[in-house]
Amino acid sequence: MTVVDGAFDHPLALEEHATFPLAGGVEQMGFQCGQVWGAALAAGARAHQLFGFGPEAEAAAVIAAQRLAESFRASYKSINCFEVIDLDWKNAQAKQVLKFLLKGGPIRCFSSTAGYARAAFSEITATFAGQPFEAPPPPVSCAALLARKMGASDLHTVMAAGLAGGIGLSGGACGALGAAIWLTEMNRLKEGAGKVEFNSPEATEAIDRFLQGSGGEFECDKIVGRKFENVHDHAAYLRDGGCARIIEALAAR
Repeated sequence: MTVVDGAFDHPLALEEHATFPLAGGVEQMGFQCGQVWGAALAAGARAHQLFGFGPEAEAAAVIAAQRLAESFRASYKSINCFEVIDLDWKNAQAKQVLKFLLKGGPIRCFSSTAGYARAAFSEITATFAGQPFEAPPPPVSCAALLARKMGASDLHTVMAAGLAGGIGLSGGACGALGAAIWLTEMNRLKEGAGKVEFNSPEATEAIDRFLQGSGGEFECDKIVGRKFENVHDHAAYLRDGGCARIIEALAAR
């Protein structure tokens, strides 16, 4: 996220640090790679720069996140961490972790981060260079709706927008959950937390509330029963009350 935002002359140090719990696929659960979460948030930051706050900016962020997820999948065959690195962090045995380290896993991850940052910058630039975005009536994004309910700023609300539908409507781990973890970590840092961390008590509580609302499922396409076709499809689902229980559960503190 730092490299992409820096390329747009818009560094966001606090926001970047707060993405740490999304690494390893959301609290190391193996879902979407942290690079994809970070790139989608960077796209939202750029959308806010160009379009301000509102439905058009949120729609632009979702569309950019779609392209970012597709670009990552084209390079690595999947957007999920455990499939990309062939390691389930939550259930890995010591010998599996050792094998990952000996095969240069961390080096490959850092190397891919640099390459994907360049690709992400290009995808975001190309997406926003097109025609104006036709935005549906609000709410446009589940993650942006959740961010607003959590008291997020206009900037942070638009940054979260692209996480909708499991990042760019890809059907992966819930974007509203990812947004809640990110915003929660940002609040911890603002309130004086000494360092970012995996599985903070606040994030763990948010995950527990989420699972109660989602019926124990993490991934958007399993919660909803399908993938969304486009931004308008997702927005219509939200207007009809879709995922309201999850959003309310995550917003509760």
